[in-house]
Amino acid sequence: MSDSDFLGDIRVAILGLGLMGGSLALALRGRCRLLMGSDPDAITLGAAGQLNLFDHLSLIPAEILPQADLVILAAPVGAILGLIRQLPELHPGKAVVLDLGSTKQAICQALDALPPRFDALGGHPMCGKETSGLANAEAALYHEAVFALAALPRTSSRARSLAEQLVHAIGAHPLWLEPGTHDRWVASTSHLPYLLAVCLALSLPDEAAPLVGPGWRGTTRLASSASGMMADILDSNRENLLQALGVFRQQLDNLEAMLRADTRVGLLEILKKGSAARAERLDAPLARSQF
Repeated sequence: MSDSDFLGDIRVAILGLGLMGGSLALALRGRCRLLMGSDPDAITLGAAGQLNLFDHLSLIPAEILPQADLVILAAPVGAILGLIRQLPELHPGKAVVLDLGSTKQAICQALDALPPRFDALGGHPMCGKETSGLANAEAALYHEAVFALAALPRTSSRARSLAEQLVHAIGAHPLWLEPGTHDRWVASTSHLPYLLAVCLALSLPDEAAPLVGPGWRGTTRLASSASGMMADILDSNRENLLQALGVFRQQLDNLEAMLRADTRVGLLEILKKGSAARAERLDAPLARSQF
């Protein structure tokens, strides 16, 4: 079966219909045997119904999960952990389980504790927006994004194949990583940039606001992300984030030292290294398509 039609025999249930779950539904619409959705918010569920995204919708996951061959957990990290604990009661049969959480170690540990009838693995698409919710969902959100996948020791080759085909079907690129490696990397590529955006937003003097331009708007964009969701993510990756902050603080100290010393040559060298480092990182095969 080709990548374009493998979902035809799969019954998919998406738990969580915000930006990520809603965008995934848009990308999968019409490509599954059955597409089901559940969200604890009645307004979100009603909006999903008006969009005709799903074959079946329910506020109660237990009403749709028994039909699902593939269960996708598209909620914040804390909510995903809660859903994993409930899953044995919500779904009495067999299913592949994939999450979309922003950190992987705690989630993969919880997935590994599921009964053997669940064929589970972790996932994290490296895409999104600073604006959340179903109203901001779009089918192309995953297009050309790196989609990290984390297999458990128990994950079958079938589940691996299904996950890869799903990633390709929505236009993303799979990247298999150990959960610990994923969390260490994402601390620097995602969580640290968010904190820096917050710091930049808080550092702007009130009197300078009239001169806010594209540079400030662009570098502080992430500060608009949902604070509750981000606090949940940061808390789940605390140690890795502290290490990333330490590395950044050293770079900031170097810049400050050059400015205090009024050493143009040294300052210019750091600036050139930063430019070269960005170009080098973005030239990596999987990163090249992101910018």
